[in-house]
Amino acid sequence: MKLKQTFTKLGLTLLTGAAFLGVLGVTSSSKAANYQSDLVSQKQLTIGLEGTYKPYSYRQDGKLTGFEVKLGQALAKKLGLKAKFVPTKWDSLVAGVGADKYDLVLNNITQTPERKKNYRFSTPYIYSRYALISPKKAKLTKVQAIKGKTLAEGTGTNNAQVAKKYGAKISASGEFANSLALVRQGRADGTINSLEAYYAYAKSNKKVSDLNVTDLSKQVKPVKVSALLKKDNRQLQKAVDQALKQLAKDGTLSKLSKQYFGADITKAPK
Repeated sequence: MKLKQTFTKLGLTLLTGAAFLGVLGVTSSSKAANYQSDLVSQKQLTIGLEGTYKPYSYRQDGKLTGFEVKLGQALAKKLGLKAKFVPTKWDSLVAGVGADKYDLVLNNITQTPERKKNYRFSTPYIYSRYALISPKKAKLTKVQAIKGKTLAEGTGTNNAQVAKKYGAKISASGEFANSLALVRQGRADGTINSLEAYYAYAKSNKKVSDLNVTDLSKQVKPVKVSALLKKDNRQLQKAVDQALKQLAKDGTLSKLSKQYFGADITKAPK
């Protein structure tokens, strides 16, 4: 009798355990389904970027490379997905997320109150510093000195926002190299851009002695650069945040930063 009761209790225990595991399975698959439903295409992470902004994303021997390209590939791997990149011009890049052309944008995009109204951001993966670049003879070293000056900036970029904030006029320029050309030709008094982008440019372009470059870190706060996602894609944001946390912990973020920027700019400045 006791033996029968023991087997009966054991059976109930096994059934209870199986039911519990079943609930966990449903919960787990439900979460996975929610996350997968955020994707534009199943089994791949579709990423929008410009592909013309060294060292973030650019082409070398016809192939996309750069910090954000390698980051995108690492993110996709952590999520168990394949990375697919969609090069897009800046003017329509951000809007492409809302139009479901890709799952997220990796393009040196900072968190701003205006953007947060319409889009979702991951945790920051780098903290970008601004640089003020002008002709050597101009000696523009203070951000306050750009008031009334014409600066070559990408329309709607963080750089343009800073320039406008301090009273500069904007001359539209889509690419960093083009901005520097406008400065050299005297068609712009200068340009505000990321210090990291300038370092990368200087590595492959020896003729920079005609430019004056000022690190604005002590004048303008470094900005948080994050992945930009569709407002509704909360589950995908959580998955990306978790993947970024893992990439920071295993040293991947730091390694990529040093490789492409020459320093670790993945941690918040103290």
